[in-house]
Amino acid sequence: MNEEKQRRKYTTVSIPVSLYERIKDLIKDTGFKSVSDYVTYVLREIVAMHEAERSSEPFTEEDVERIKQKLKALGYL
Repeated sequence: MNEEKQRRKYTTVSIPVSLYERIKDLIKDTGFKSVSDYVTYVLREIVAMHEAERSSEPFTEEDVERIKQKLKALGYL
């Protein structure tokens, strides 16, 4: 496991000390070993969410027509 950590590359990201302290208090008695571990977890989740949003394709013209037909049938159009 130490070899795996040595192979990983890291960078430093600065956050305000007040935020660091809030996170430190927040993660007490959790499975997170450090503020860095927690921040990494949160950022991965946010990045994954944004990537998923980007990869989702917009409605096709067929989708739009079907939606319009359903809305019209329901009396909304």
